[in-house]
Amino acid sequence: MTNHRFSPAEREAVYRAISERRDMRHFRPEPIEPEIITRLLHAAHLGPSVGFMQPWRFIRITDEALRNDIADLVEQERLRTAEALGPRGGEFMRLKVEGIKECPELWVVALTDQRERYVFGRRTMPNMDLASASCAIQNLWLAARAEGIGMGWVSLFDPARLAEVLRAPEGSEPIAILCLGHVEAFYERPMLELEGWDSRRPLEELVWENRWLERAHAHQTERAPQGPLHPEE
Repeated sequence: MTNHRFSPAEREAVYRAISERRDMRHFRPEPIEPEIITRLLHAAHLGPSVGFMQPWRFIRITDEALRNDIADLVEQERLRTAEALGPRGGEFMRLKVEGIKECPELWVVALTDQRERYVFGRRTMPNMDLASASCAIQNLWLAARAEGIGMGWVSLFDPARLAEVLRAPEGSEPIAILCLGHVEAFYERPMLELEGWDSRRPLEELVWENRWLERAHAHQTERAPQGPLHPEE
């Protein structure tokens, strides 16, 4: 037993935010309150980072011409992705994959330049800068859900071209375009699942023990815990 545990209501809220987080593509036009924006950015900045390098940089896009340029980059990559998908290209083109022009808040997250200075935890795994920034984005995502704000992570773009548009310094790298805003409703299930693109894999297929493909003990994954503290998405 431990006295560090949150209260039942607090734990339920954490698990609920995790379960009900969605990659949103539909937004209402009302602006997000400034105090909520501040809280979301603070939540992101509390993310863990290897060697405490804090590689994330957030760029808030308020210029409409720049927003349109970013939308054009995403559309170009959407067409290339459809081509690369071959037989599923037409199906992909029917999906709504972003809400860049509708969302009231558009942010770009980039890895900072001069990251080579940070060696702690990255000597053999330099991509831990990306992992760290991804944790910051997940913090932001969960905080946004708790605030009732929808967020979508767009990755359909050429990082080098987006860096040029943003006049980012050499060595920096955009990793995410984030669409944020109030929503009519959060999707009941992940949108790609609702649209039949794919489905969530059973947990027992993804948990192994000791070595690759060795199944974990049955009691660990045979059934998901029940109750409000462990809701399923």
